Amino acid sequence: MVRLLVLTIALATIFPAVGEGREVAQVVSNFAIFALFALNGLRLPRDEVLLGLRHARFLVPLLMWCFGAMALAGLGLSHIGAGHLPRELAIGLLFLGTLASTVQSATAYSSLAGGDVARSVVAAALLNIAGVFVTAPLFAAMGGFAAADIGIGGLGKILALLVVPFVLGQALQSVGRSWVRAHPALVSTTDRLAIAIAVYVAFSGAVEQGIWSALETEQWALLLGLLLAFLTIGFGGSWLFSGLFRLDRPTRISFMFAGAHKSVVSGAPIALILFPPASAGLVMAPLLAYHLLQLVVSAPLATRLSRSRP
Repeated sequence: MVRLLVLTIALATIFPAVGEGREVAQVVSNFAIFALFALNGLRLPRDEVLLGLRHARFLVPLLMWCFGAMALAGLGLSHIGAGHLPRELAIGLLFLGTLASTVQSATAYSSLAGGDVARSVVAAALLNIAGVFVTAPLFAAMGGFAAADIGIGGLGKILALLVVPFVLGQALQSVGRSWVRAHPALVSTTDRLAIAIAVYVAFSGAVEQGIWSALETEQWALLLGLLLAFLTIGFGGSWLFSGLFRLDRPTRISFMFAGAHKSVVSGAPIALILFPPASAGLVMAPLLAYHLLQLVVSAPLATRLSRSRP
């Protein structure tokens, strides 16, 4: 995924989609997003989701952390960045805070660190389901009304491109899930292609707006510092917060990775729906940078936790 994002950003930088080409790419992206969330609906077993709901002592605090504490952290960092960074980048910090966790990387690092893998899988799935319904309204309620196409039109796009295909996938599990299991490579390729197209369309707009020349060295340093602060809150805060509920060590590890990670898989499509392409790339820039940083931090952290198992 890291290589894919780097290549996509490089392609958008050298050959950005502009004018009619961007409109065509936007249509293609919409179809890809629809397919992505339909596949997610097919892929997530309803029985596992319902079973996961029983772990309220783990899931309720995790939902509070992911969509409460992290959203407030994003809002605070957004206010710090306002006035020093371009408006879209400051808004992007708030948007970052309202997103769901990753699925694959949070689960993989939790497994490596000795966490509860089963709970990691269920938590990541439920957080992403919740994110489809929660992220846009939460972002709007915390100050994004003027920044995004939120209203009847924006919510209609969310419903049409995210909610409807996901619900459709869930409804068709009896006939479609066996096909998904039989073609894992094709499904994985479709996932990654949909994300790459969404990032490409959005970042093309950022390149057209001059993202590489719009920021001075001090502003790049400030953005990096804010993202490092968000990382510290994400990992350190989620570990401390989970301790308040007397969870065992494997569950706390799962809580930490699910609580600190933020997902490009859901973030890129939502950003492209809520924001015009000219703004979406700048809004998405903090998410893309954070996604890379969270992977850099997670690898040595998981290794250290694995070595210090009791």
